[in-house]
Amino acid sequence: MKSTGIVRKIDSLGRFVLPIEMRNRLDIGPDSGIEIFFENNSIILRKYEPSCIFCGSTADVIDFKDKKICKACKAELLLK
Repeated sequence: MKSTGIVRKIDSLGRFVLPIEMRNRLDIGPDSGIEIFFENNSIILRKYEPSCIFCGSTADVIDFKDKKICKACKAELLLK
């Protein structure tokens, strides 16, 4: 993991500001989802990308009966 040298304070509600340079680089806007992971003694933030429940692909993901599924898996299911 590469250090950016950026330090942010946490406010009384547990919030902090993600620097605009990082948001721009990852194409994170006001309504973007962020996944939060805890690993060892680290908190990892990652832009949320919906993925297929079957293959894990993030390409061409659609909602199908309240589940995320890629078009390729949907086509495969229709063939069976």
